[in-house]
Amino acid sequence: MQPTITVVGLGSGDADQLTLGVWRRLQEAPSRYVRTEKHPMMGLFREHGLAYESFDSLYERLDSFPDVYDAIASELIRLSLEKGSLLYAVPGHPMVAERTVQLLRERCPEAGVALAVLGGESFLDQAFTRLGFDPIEGFQLLDAAELKPSLIRPELHTVIGQVYDEFTASDVKLTLMETLPDDYPVTIGHALGVAGEERIVSVPLYELDRTPGFGNLSLIWLPRSEDDRLRNRSFERLHEIVGILRSAEGCPWDKEQTHQSIRKNFIEETYEAIEALDNDDPDGMREEFGDVILQVMLHSQMEEETGTFTVYDVIQTLNEKLLFRHPHVFGDSSAGDAQEALKNWEQMKAEEKRRKGIDPAAASQLDGIPPELPALMKAYKLQKKAAKVGFDWDEIGPVLDKIQEELGELREAIASKDKEEQAGELGDLLFATVNAARFIGADPEEALSRTNRKFKKRFSYIEEQLRISGRSFDQTDLLEMDRYWEEAKKLP
Repeated sequence: MQPTITVVGLGSGDADQLTLGVWRRLQEAPSRYVRTEKHPMMGLFREHGLAYESFDSLYERLDSFPDVYDAIASELIRLSLEKGSLLYAVPGHPMVAERTVQLLRERCPEAGVALAVLGGESFLDQAFTRLGFDPIEGFQLLDAAELKPSLIRPELHTVIGQVYDEFTASDVKLTLMETLPDDYPVTIGHALGVAGEERIVSVPLYELDRTPGFGNLSLIWLPRSEDDRLRNRSFERLHEIVGILRSAEGCPWDKEQTHQSIRKNFIEETYEAIEALDNDDPDGMREEFGDVILQVMLHSQMEEETGTFTVYDVIQTLNEKLLFRHPHVFGDSSAGDAQEALKNWEQMKAEEKRRKGIDPAAASQLDGIPPELPALMKAYKLQKKAAKVGFDWDEIGPVLDKIQEELGELREAIASKDKEEQAGELGDLLFATVNAARFIGADPEEALSRTNRKFKKRFSYIEEQLRISGRSFDQTDLLEMDRYWEEAKKLP
């Protein structure tokens, strides 16, 4: 006869809610095991003389809940092979927040053990009744031990189970505070539906872990909310808003735009975001980053309307690329420093090309540089790519000599008064200077941006001094302006 484990649910804690079928199985079973005897139904066992063994000792002996659940499942399978059949009773419903049952479902077939699961009233039944909400309005059940900010959706009723103690409640509170206001109303339910033990308390979120009474039968309920403050923090709301703007009932201007008509906006918003970065302006960053994201959303929405892709496809592609190109984080590789991590990145980029049927050996080493990049940035990237295959000097000396050489050729071109030649030699000089920046580990775009800011600050000082003296630029000369410039250089 095949060994059998019968799993039954003991319900939420009220004996009146125990199903007749489960009660019969409890009475008939030759061997009874319970996950924990810290449950109100254990009084019924004792009252009717039903012998049982619990696994509470494992909770005390092992370091984590996963270890406990693993050990319980292994022991139940061993006992069933030894005894032939047994009954295993768990709180609530066996298929709701019961990891040991999931482990048994995975392992029993391989062990040759039959598994029968009989339902019982879940703590959710009492939550719906005692807290008074209908799950069809939108509902999710989350585990306190696995809670993440990304899982919180205020538009849904949310029940968080397995809140065993104040420490768990504190972790839940900190996680929720990343998404919800500190004073957001939350409801704590203890032993719902159990006569004499039930307690329901509503508190602001910041007081969640300051409320005593957490135990095995505790949960937290977040009522669904349509508060725009919360909805407007979600990506889904942004997608919805952009879709409305582009719809027939939306904004006339937004509806008319195409990829080409707002192409320049993308560039402008990117530069404004860079300006906020350079100014170390958090408020400006917050606003300008949003404007950049809006450009991505608008272009993605245009493609969604034609059925080519959606912004969720964009996100999926990005996530998969990040996972693939960081094997030292998400895979089996390792990287001891940033240089090694960059090497991994480049190797995975090459692997991506191979998987797309592109032969890296057949492609130019200079491919992959956007043609619209600013010239200074493009020169830097061209040189870096060429250097990777050995087209580079070994030290900076020849680089500086090249700058001197190009400067001399520029002087000769200026003397010749040939404008075309002058522009060409100036480009050569700039290109050689970019190479020097690369050798000293400086980004030329950033270096020049820093100098631009420095120039603007010092020139503003000259303007300020002239303004103080009641004069304009046509009332001064280069000598005086140079004196002010030298003063500005000494300022912090």
